[in-house]
Amino acid sequence: MRKIKFAFITLATVVFLAVLLSTPLVSVNAQKSGDGDGNGGRLTYPATKKVDQVDDYFGTKVPDPYRWLENNDSPEVAAWVEAENKVTFAYLDKIPYRAQLKDRLTKLLNYPKYTAPSRRGEWFVFSKNDGLQNQNVYYIQRGLDATPELLLDPNKFSADGTSRLGAFSWSPKGNYVLYGISQGGSDWNDLYVLDVASKKPLNDHLQWIKNGGGSWLGDEGFFYSRYPAPEKGKELYSKNEFQTVYYHKLGTPQSEDELIYEDKEHSQRFQGVSVTEDQRFAILSVSERGKGKDGNALSFRDLSKGDKAFTPIVADITNDSFGVLDDIGDKFLIRTNHGAPNGKVVLYDPATKTWKDVLPERPEPLEGSGTAGGKLFATYLKDVTTRAYVYSLDGKLENEITLPGLGTAGGFGGRNDDKFVFYSFTSFNAPPAIYQYDIATRKSSVFRTVEIPGFNANDYEVKQVFYNSKDGTRVPMFLTYKKGIKLDGNNPTLLYGYGGFNITTNPSFSSLRLALLEQGVVYASANMRGGGEYGEKWHEAGTKLKKQNVFDDFIAAAEYLIKERYTSSAKLAIDGASNGGLLVGAVANQRPDLFRAVHQHAGVMDMLRYHTFTIGWNWAADYGRSDANEAEFKALYAYSPVHNIKRGTKYPSILVTTADHDDRVVPAHSFKYAAALQAAQAGADPILIRIDTKSGHGASSTTKQLEQTADIYSFIFYNLGVTPKW
Repeated sequence: MRKIKFAFITLATVVFLAVLLSTPLVSVNAQKSGDGDGNGGRLTYPATKKVDQVDDYFGTKVPDPYRWLENNDSPEVAAWVEAENKVTFAYLDKIPYRAQLKDRLTKLLNYPKYTAPSRRGEWFVFSKNDGLQNQNVYYIQRGLDATPELLLDPNKFSADGTSRLGAFSWSPKGNYVLYGISQGGSDWNDLYVLDVASKKPLNDHLQWIKNGGGSWLGDEGFFYSRYPAPEKGKELYSKNEFQTVYYHKLGTPQSEDELIYEDKEHSQRFQGVSVTEDQRFAILSVSERGKGKDGNALSFRDLSKGDKAFTPIVADITNDSFGVLDDIGDKFLIRTNHGAPNGKVVLYDPATKTWKDVLPERPEPLEGSGTAGGKLFATYLKDVTTRAYVYSLDGKLENEITLPGLGTAGGFGGRNDDKFVFYSFTSFNAPPAIYQYDIATRKSSVFRTVEIPGFNANDYEVKQVFYNSKDGTRVPMFLTYKKGIKLDGNNPTLLYGYGGFNITTNPSFSSLRLALLEQGVVYASANMRGGGEYGEKWHEAGTKLKKQNVFDDFIAAAEYLIKERYTSSAKLAIDGASNGGLLVGAVANQRPDLFRAVHQHAGVMDMLRYHTFTIGWNWAADYGRSDANEAEFKALYAYSPVHNIKRGTKYPSILVTTADHDDRVVPAHSFKYAAALQAAQAGADPILIRIDTKSGHGASSTTKQLEQTADIYSFIFYNLGVTPKW
């Protein structure tokens, strides 16, 4: 699974002040600030009005009393946000070690971070963050041993560092860079073009782009996809439909761009054009996840012949996906899951319309694939850890790349005349390192590593365990903790999950997470169904009518941790964001007794209306839709977090975080969820919502990332009874 423009939070108008001052407050049972045990305290929450809104779904009447919180332009909503933030920050301000924790997080994050280089001709480009810069800075160098030159510094996009780089694409000859700027965390990108020689932008400026940048055709222009301009003032929450493909010629206004492809019959489709490395073919991909289909159609134009029409490779959109990796002569190397749930690579011949397996399906899912240096690179997942291989373009195995250990490796892409490729490796106790693979010698060498201040990998243990879910399915989970812990049920534990959209929760390193681990917290990462850990069948087992499997898997993970005495319910916190926010919201409703604390970030909480906001319709292939059929409605209604909160229930301590510029999962999801929880809470624990400004689906800057993480970790420590010591 990103404005309520917070002119909306700072409106200095009589209307705003009148609404703000007239918002009543009510007292409900809540944890007493400062003691951390939830006994005897009361927090005062803003009174949230209810409206008489009832919707009919296939004969079932469903109240929606907080519908008014969807109105991002409303001063009344602005007043509610202001009042809720006041309560939340008053609570957080009283946690005695919050400032110290932020200082510790700042030190842990203050180390240089790099991306792997990529090449255009004699130039290499990479990004670097010196440590605490709000945005990564891009550099170029002639050869890997040359002195880097500054190319683009996104920290200069805005004074407060909340404008960030989105798209970034070099032209084939390396003369230009197409780059996007996102304001305040929004998914909207404005596209610009940088002249590499002068390091100055051209006059080109393109608007209303989401989900991608552009694909260059020579150094003269590029293809890109855009949406119609939304209604002014509703840019952050109006539905995004009728995406259209254009060609932009450098030096011309956007109004003169050439229409390449549009579909006036289907409003909820993604369509984009990419160009093969040799510039011969334009590839059109069209998907329709809004109709619940996971796959895409695929077509091509032979630019060398001046083709104007696209020739279908796959004409119909089904649940099968297809992506062109490269062209080999007149044929296409394509990755697909057609007839192969774990994925495979095939060669398609347009002349004969025949398909030939190059990398047949394996028992392990195909994680990644790409070409470089005349070779085909492929990575596979073995129980959630990466295995990497090199093949000839006709599928003959040439080498298995020896990785440093069990973890996650990625990259392995490049250009056809590259002599080496770069890849990264990381794990829960291994900071990201960049390796250089020599294609001729088949040897890897360390290209760049980083040192984390105060971190010693030998102090921590990473362990993979397997447990049985409710229906007997075997589910993997990674545990990371300080060596020497006792299995006595008293370890504070944070359980994380995602479980959706065929996304694998790979082993990964976080320096900020060390602030938890060094205080004795056990970090558990569960690999539930719905993800991509075991291929498409694993994914499908956690979608639509089977979504409850994901929640059962997560609950079973918590029960395993308690049974094996890693922790207890009194010491267990859970965490999830986006689709993972939906996860923790659903399981907190279903098993409120199982957890002591919950952090939910930007979750999809109103499952009956998610498809009506911005790009939400795109998630129907995973969730289904309440308006599609009665079966899907009933499945969604059965677990939708907003609709399954029960008055009189003792809920654990819950912190909801969201942001005003989240135009992917709009903040109304979190607003309605928090309001319903506060009204229903019968226990003594707090229900808090923290609404950030000028941020989106994720933190828009390092500064905001540190502030938010400090608040989340403080809340978790405080409610698990942990007093951190440094």
